Amino acid sequence: MFWVTARRILHTGVISFWRNSFVSLASVLVMTVTLFVIGMVIFVSVILNTTLEDIKNKVDVNVYFTIASPEVDILRVKGSLEELPEVASVEYISKEEALETFRERHKDDYLTLQALEELSYNPLGGRLNVLAKDPSQYESVVSFLEGKPELLSAANPNGIIEKVNYRQNKEVIDRLSRLIAGAERLGFAFAGVLILISLMITLNTIRLVIYMSREEIAVQRLVGASNFYIRGPFIVSGVLYGAVAAFLTMAIFYPVTLWFGGTTTAFFGGVNLFEYYVSNFFQILFVLAGLGVVLGALASFFAARKYLKV
Repeated sequence: MFWVTARRILHTGVISFWRNSFVSLASVLVMTVTLFVIGMVIFVSVILNTTLEDIKNKVDVNVYFTIASPEVDILRVKGSLEELPEVASVEYISKEEALETFRERHKDDYLTLQALEELSYNPLGGRLNVLAKDPSQYESVVSFLEGKPELLSAANPNGIIEKVNYRQNKEVIDRLSRLIAGAERLGFAFAGVLILISLMITLNTIRLVIYMSREEIAVQRLVGASNFYIRGPFIVSGVLYGAVAAFLTMAIFYPVTLWFGGTTTAFFGGVNLFEYYVSNFFQILFVLAGLGVVLGALASFFAARKYLKV
């Protein structure tokens, strides 16, 4: 008996969806706009997080040594750092290599190069570029170096380490992290507002359907139809609104992501939006369809509850 009732409710809901085509189209379009914004929030979140991770992976700790630091002492520090479990690699840049890099970087700055030529010595010291296995492990690497005051020129006149630039990099990364987190919260808040607006509009459109079906509903109640049987078709229609809107949103995302794929690759650390869309198609569809179905079902439930007084 239950399956017979469920089949009738499903059939009636589908018929109502097609019969009230104008109302259904309006509800689907409203939900499509909402799901599109939610999908854009997902894509933007992926771009921001991937960009942040790319920046973090490119950031390393630069240990700068004084001009008079013997190479053997620098290599000894390099060996100590390589023994740390947090360190992935340590690159040694000699004084000569640092000078050559400086010349190349300022090759168009005539005044800087001229001032450099007037010096009778190399003003740059060697350095170590330390890459940690995880960005969160740089703190312990720097703590290891700061725990050896005999190496720091700021604490010891005979120290060989002039400075470690991690603190400046950490501040930039933390600031960027806060900026991205704030942008994500703003995006989700905006999506939440649109969900509420979509819920209210869908609620009103379903109320219109219920009003148009008031005589049919009155007959059903007179013959003893249950609340579940009366409300069911409207919930089915609401679910169809959300499902159709989800598929329509995914169809819209195809040309959008295809168009912006190259742009995101060029400006956001190699993230190709279209490739992400294709590789995560079913996951995104599942999220959007789930949200659309829940949104449509809730709107239908509350509309029926108010107007049917059940």
